[in-house]
Amino acid sequence: MDIPLEKKRFTPKKIAMMAGGLLLALLILFVIFSSTGNSKLNVERERITISTVKEGNFQENIPVNGVVLPLTTIYLDAMEGGRVEERFVEDGAMMKKGEPIIRLSNTDLELSLVNQETQVYTLLTQIQRTQNASRENTINKLNQLTDVENSLKEAKREYDLNSKLYEKGAVGRQDFEESRNNYEYQKERLALTQRVLVQDSVSSRTETRQAKESYERTRKALELMRKKVEDLVVKAPVDGQLTALDAEIGQSKNKGERLGQIDVISSYKVQAEIDEHYISRIFSGQRGSFTFNGNNYQLEIKKVYTQVSNGRFKVDMHFTEGVPENIRRGQSLQVKLALSQEKEARLISKGGFFQQTGGNWIFKLSEDGKTAYKTPISLGSQNIEYYEVLDGLLPGDQVITSSYSNFGEVEELVINN
Repeated sequence: MDIPLEKKRFTPKKIAMMAGGLLLALLILFVIFSSTGNSKLNVERERITISTVKEGNFQENIPVNGVVLPLTTIYLDAMEGGRVEERFVEDGAMMKKGEPIIRLSNTDLELSLVNQETQVYTLLTQIQRTQNASRENTINKLNQLTDVENSLKEAKREYDLNSKLYEKGAVGRQDFEESRNNYEYQKERLALTQRVLVQDSVSSRTETRQAKESYERTRKALELMRKKVEDLVVKAPVDGQLTALDAEIGQSKNKGERLGQIDVISSYKVQAEIDEHYISRIFSGQRGSFTFNGNNYQLEIKKVYTQVSNGRFKVDMHFTEGVPENIRRGQSLQVKLALSQEKEARLISKGGFFQQTGGNWIFKLSEDGKTAYKTPISLGSQNIEYYEVLDGLLPGDQVITSSYSNFGEVEELVINN
């Protein structure tokens, strides 16, 4: 009789297939867990910059480039046009007020001066002649007055005498009337002569005054003409250094044309250019500072030029505590311009990380310093050295502030010593 054989449930083939399936499932689970976990990157400590968050005084400021300029500059313009005949000094010379710089020639102007002088001398001669004629006329009138007064006295004497004699019947009526008529005539003649003398005196004074006024106007015109001729010699208006002299012998210059400038070097200012982004935050009285020869110097904005050119505007800054020794015109300075008052804030050093993160996150080190993780942060204002931390970090935290350009999209850094 046949014995039935029991069929095996796990053959070697089935076992092999089950083992392969299990390995495949484990592999899939590993990949899934690997993709959902933090990606890591090994970095060398010496290749990164680690900074510590700290609490301290913070003041928002920006760096601006400044140029040292004289506090006062006087521009030299040609008061009168002409040909450059002579240069007394060279560009860069130190000048004293009134010293000649260049001499121009202008034939038309010089000829006008001669004509004006001739006109003044002619008018002066006419005035003298008029005054002499007036004096002679006055003397004649006075002589006439004397004669008339004398004739009046004689007529009165004769009239008075004839009056007495007529009352006594010693003279006839005709003689009496004749003497009276002569007396009345001489009185009227005297009154007329006096009126003529007064009118003549008033007329003479008026004529003399008008002649003097005309002479004075002509004389002032002559002075102005002489001043114009004197202006052909260009002189230093103040003590200072002559710069930007543009006048060569034989060159023609028009009236009002720029010839050069005098820099008053007793004091200096700093003229800085600032990005137009800050124009609403810049005003007179703001302070700035810079370092020169190891010393720190303070500046204060005195003037803001609101005109924007090529995206920038200018400000004039004056020294508040003395001008540095050996500073020179045209010297460039790096100025820290304050935009706010000092305050207490959490600070982190500025670095290349900001270019990749925009200040929205940063790699923060673990307590043991062996790893660093992405940490969301919020930054506020900034200055030349620091960012202000508003949220996400505490004093004492260590962060990586160097560039993240080589880190890719990793979430965690493993720091190797």
